Amino acid sequence: MYPKPYISIVSPVYRAENVIDLLVERISKSLEPITDNFEIILVEDCGPDDSWGRIKEAASRDERVKGIKLSRNFGQHYAITAGLDQAQGEWVVVMDCDLQDQPEEILNLYRKAKEGYDVVLASRHERKDKFFKQLFSKLFYRVLTYLTGTKQDSSIANFGIYHQKVVSAISGMRESIRYFPTMVRWVGFKRTTINVEHAERAEGSTSYNFGKLLNLALDIILAYSDKPIRLTVKAGLIISFFSLLFALVTMVRYLLGEISVIGYTSMVASIWFLSGLTISILGIIGLYIGKTFEGVKGRPIYIVSEHTLTPEYVRTS
Repeated sequence: MYPKPYISIVSPVYRAENVIDLLVERISKSLEPITDNFEIILVEDCGPDDSWGRIKEAASRDERVKGIKLSRNFGQHYAITAGLDQAQGEWVVVMDCDLQDQPEEILNLYRKAKEGYDVVLASRHERKDKFFKQLFSKLFYRVLTYLTGTKQDSSIANFGIYHQKVVSAISGMRESIRYFPTMVRWVGFKRTTINVEHAERAEGSTSYNFGKLLNLALDIILAYSDKPIRLTVKAGLIISFFSLLFALVTMVRYLLGEISVIGYTSMVASIWFLSGLTISILGIIGLYIGKTFEGVKGRPIYIVSEHTLTPEYVRTS
């Protein structure tokens, strides 16, 4: 019978073959003051390098290291879900693999959680990301805050410690669009944040560019908010009001003899403007219908290609 670990570390892995050994070493050393009964779950998101080979080597050296390889690149938040589904610990730490989330901060997160919190989130103090990454991130979270109607903090990402009951609640949410921070907020529980030191990337650069952040924001908005549709309703009412006002002004000007030939310019402008608005509204509605269509298919959230877990330990996704 596999003994349940006290703490599980879940880390999605992508293009990190040269930092796997250091990641495992630093996590193991950071957990020594807490317990030696832990597990490190590394979920390889089908990257282009040999990260999976390094994970298997680490797992062969230390049975507390567990490896999961996805069948294709599903994305960071899907990889996190795959790790959470297997996490057995009473406490679960989610962190990125690039060592910007420093393993040495886990002890501080744990100590704060033991004060009576179910969720302790890491607020990245003085982020070490490049200028454009920080700029895109701030824009991303501001748009997200406005369109979802929920407060989003650009200093808080996935890094944090979560009680197993929180993880179980999140794992029970099987919708096809995954965004871990929003899911954490949705399930509730007693939550707080602490400041942590943010480090430089150990290697490489982020895989999130502006296009990916934009697509991610669109998916999150469609999955967790109906505000775009509400905005189109408001826009329609505003346009109707100004159209009526414009019609009244035009009629008055005609009665005063200020307009000799009316209709052409205003008609063309109105047709183009209202046609564009109609197409935009239909597009927004179509996106919601498309996401609903994706959800009702009932496809698995992720597919595991390989793993290093023992048979009695594996949970089905």
